[in-house]
Amino acid sequence: MFWAAEAPEIEVDPEALARQAVDSMLLTGPRIASPRAAGTYTVGVPMWMWVDPSPTTFGPNTASASLAGVTVSATAKVSSIRWSMGDGQSVTCRGAGTRYKASYGMAKSPDCGHRYWTASSDRASGRFRGTATATWAVQWHVTGGGETGEFTEVRDSDFTVAVGEMRVLD
Repeated sequence: MFWAAEAPEIEVDPEALARQAVDSMLLTGPRIASPRAAGTYTVGVPMWMWVDPSPTTFGPNTASASLAGVTVSATAKVSSIRWSMGDGQSVTCRGAGTRYKASYGMAKSPDCGHRYWTASSDRASGRFRGTATATWAVQWHVTGGGETGEFTEVRDSDFTVAVGEMRVLD
């Protein structure tokens, strides 16, 4: 805790100021680029998952808040995204993922992917319903005061994905 010099009766909690700074950042859940809602994916074929980073959806994002002469600066950046895939499986990715290119063919994603082993046809609206949960790591420091700290924030984005089966006919 800091006691402000200008107003000795005001107790300033630096972490509370850091949380105020984070609130001003307007952080959201990940902006999901893949899986695409309009896409149809295939049972057993690797799915590449990635997000489009921005300051409010992935970071880094920096803001400050002040009270009674004390200023705290906070920086937030996504440290991981946990993808609940809607099929009972989940995948935790440490970065934004790698954007798929057609030249990769049937290769598995190097950093963020999943395989569905059943079709979504028996699910509500014929789609798996999933959630991408971003964990934001927030580091803060008091300007000129030396006190530092960290905490996490969590934001979600929902997605749906259609998964079908491919059958070979003789």
